[in-house]
Amino acid sequence: MDWLWIGLGIILCVIGILGSILPLIPGPPIAYLGMLIQNFRDPNPFDTKHLLIWAGIIVVILLLDYIIPIWGTKRFGGTKYGIWGCTIGFIAAFWMGPFGVIIGPFLGAFIGEMIGGQTAHKSFRAALGSFVGFLFGSFLKLVASFMMIFYVIRSI
Repeated sequence: MDWLWIGLGIILCVIGILGSILPLIPGPPIAYLGMLIQNFRDPNPFDTKHLLIWAGIIVVILLLDYIIPIWGTKRFGGTKYGIWGCTIGFIAAFWMGPFGVIIGPFLGAFIGEMIGGQTAHKSFRAALGSFVGFLFGSFLKLVASFMMIFYVIRSI
């Protein structure tokens, strides 16, 4: 029966890694579920403290995944128009699938900056910041998911 939990945990961690790259699939929570399932094994490979720390890490990463593109817009010279455009673009494009989640904040920040009276160059720079933020958020999710699959494999 332990091999069932091990196999399911590894599969969920791999899905978590894929979800860290593909938008709309919550990668780290799925990978965390793979790690959590390992506690059905006897003896439990992870103690409560370990699982609670990782739950906290996952919550922080999920929050940062939404905040970082907005921060990137501001960091690359965006104004409140670009930040609002990035946020609205993310929400509007969320329903368009993976491509929409990537391009929505970019276009939203660009359009927001243009509405705010910025030049096309400054608007593009702010939009680029939202894209860089998206990439950084994906990188954080990927690192966390790889760490969790590492723990699952190490627990075997």
